[in-house]
Amino acid sequence: MKKILLTSLIFTSLVWFWSCQSAGTSASEETDTTAVAFIANPSGFEIHRGVNISHWLSQTRPWSKRDVFFTQADMKLIKSLGYDHIRLPIDEVEVFDETGGLLDSSIQSIHNAIKWAFDEDLRVILDLHILRSHHFNARNNEGKITLWEDTVAQATFIRLWDTLSAHMNQYPNKMLAYEFMNEPVAPEHEMWNKLINKAVSSIRAKEPNRVLMMGSNRWQKPHTFPFLEVPKGDKNIILTVHTYAPYFLTHHKAYWSAAARYTGPISYPGITITKEDYEKYISPTDSPLVSRIAEEKGLEFFDRNKLQEILQPAVDKAKELGLQLYCSEFGCLPSVEREMRLRYYRDITQVFRQNKVTWSNWDYKGDFGIVGWDREKLVTLEADTVITNILTKR
Repeated sequence: MKKILLTSLIFTSLVWFWSCQSAGTSASEETDTTAVAFIANPSGFEIHRGVNISHWLSQTRPWSKRDVFFTQADMKLIKSLGYDHIRLPIDEVEVFDETGGLLDSSIQSIHNAIKWAFDEDLRVILDLHILRSHHFNARNNEGKITLWEDTVAQATFIRLWDTLSAHMNQYPNKMLAYEFMNEPVAPEHEMWNKLINKAVSSIRAKEPNRVLMMGSNRWQKPHTFPFLEVPKGDKNIILTVHTYAPYFLTHHKAYWSAAARYTGPISYPGITITKEDYEKYISPTDSPLVSRIAEEKGLEFFDRNKLQEILQPAVDKAKELGLQLYCSEFGCLPSVEREMRLRYYRDITQVFRQNKVTWSNWDYKGDFGIVGWDREKLVTLEADTVITNILTKR
């Protein structure tokens, strides 16, 4: 009897020990005592897991015809996959004529998308993605950037938002938010701070309780968040960050980027481009590629801890201001090995969860897409549910 009792006690102790060890591992992976808590805004615009509707009213392509590329059926699919909101990018050239007048068919498409979303209890972020005077990817020969030296263009930017506000203010504050600009690229941080704060003041005069979303200068990258100036005392603001690190993983063979010219192997986790592969595959005379590798830390070691390190300045800014932090863009092309892509999505979303960062992945049916699209037959294909399950996990 004593032997049985002793054996039982030992077994119980071991189970308790293993449970604690397992719980400890889980806790260390899923919590961070330095993380910012989720912040709810007074207007009740609550978002957690979203997806970007690219190439519909922004960066349109011959294969993204508006009447078939994104429809009410897509909104129902987004809901069924577990998302709770969409980010809707729009371009000035798609929505406004050259005098600043609204194009009837485009504004109707925006209203349609909002209605479809609300019917599924999905929130909407309206994102002014590209201006005639500002394209975030101008350095890769897409569009131009004249905004920062052109006061007329700056006034136009404010006026565009005034016009949008006049049409969108009918919608509940808890269901619709505005993101002023995608990835501002100003020569000086103060130029962006000055313009964005003018835009906030203009909207606040008409919509005092609308949730407004602000990112930092230089592509909304985390390291520029210390320089972002946010209106004091406005709790209906959400900070928006973008992260595509490690860039030479997430943009492997991206045809629009200098990254396309790197044809060697990559690793994740690990050193994205090894010294040996750098010397083998990269010409020292290819200045754009060489400088981009340096800028994006392409020769460094990346893992989940590195992703946390990169995100930290944005997390710190949100904590300092007591505002919600939201990643409105991240993603990885399917041109990398499947397991690397899945590992990236698992790691980056775990970092977000640890820091109470909410997010929307880039994108829905585009190059980074989580739903297939036949670009010849113009029909929707299957969703990648392995990835969407990772992206919608709470």
